[in-house]
Amino acid sequence: MSAPRVSFEFFPPQSLQASFRLWDTVQTLAPLDPSFVSVTYGAGGTTRKLTHDAVATIGHNYGVKVAAHLTCVEATKKETLDIAEGYAAAGVTDIVALRGDPPKGQDQFVPADGGFTSSVELIEALAETGKFTLRVGAYPDTHPEAADAQADVQYLKRKIDAGASSAITQFFFDVDTFLRFRDRCAAAGIDAPILPGILPIENWKKARNFALRCGTQVPGWLDEAFAAATRDGREDLLAISLATEMCSTLIDEGVEHLHFYTLNKPELTRDICAALGIHANSDLSEVAA
Repeated sequence: MSAPRVSFEFFPPQSLQASFRLWDTVQTLAPLDPSFVSVTYGAGGTTRKLTHDAVATIGHNYGVKVAAHLTCVEATKKETLDIAEGYAAAGVTDIVALRGDPPKGQDQFVPADGGFTSSVELIEALAETGKFTLRVGAYPDTHPEAADAQADVQYLKRKIDAGASSAITQFFFDVDTFLRFRDRCAAAGIDAPILPGILPIENWKKARNFALRCGTQVPGWLDEAFAAATRDGREDLLAISLATEMCSTLIDEGVEHLHFYTLNKPELTRDICAALGIHANSDLSEVAA
């Protein structure tokens, strides 16, 4: 089994303590030579400036390609495209283009006055600039707002046709869920790379609650496994074992690139990568130091 390419997602800090955690995370994972790292927006676009600052700092100081998340939430088209131009001016040419989650207190997405109404509109506008490599979201488990699983596939095709070059999936707990989704995408004529999103489970209760909110199916055996692991103090060992097995199966099934949701807690991701044969590049370790 040859080692896959990897990428990592970070989120921008909102406190001094969180800043230290982000930079510790980057310093730990940048030496693994990721193809890119991405930096998220908070719900409702609440961390827009923080995202910009984190993207610029990581790209400048750590020698890795950075993809900035950009959403349609609570901004006009001009404001959104001005943010994109700011990224381009800073040398950031990779964008993860998303519709975005509704602001806190809202149950559904409502476009801002003069704003983009969908991720497809945003992708089309960004593609027209000719300045960006565009990545988009994909949903192996049916998105809560989708009519059915095939509707998710068709919408992903629209995003690829609008100008995106690859997709990153929401995390999932069942490898077969991803493989069936990949097969449906291929049958629909989608030939862009689809990167499986891997969530190392640092806290099962939080991961489970997040999964339920975003439509990810939760197998009952995981509840039992983490209940037993918690009693024995083996949660991290179980998380590493489960994610490593999942990633190994994906690689055996032809997946060449894994995207890790780090939650700015790098140790589990680092250990999973080590189990997969992905180790620090000494030259990059010196840069991160």
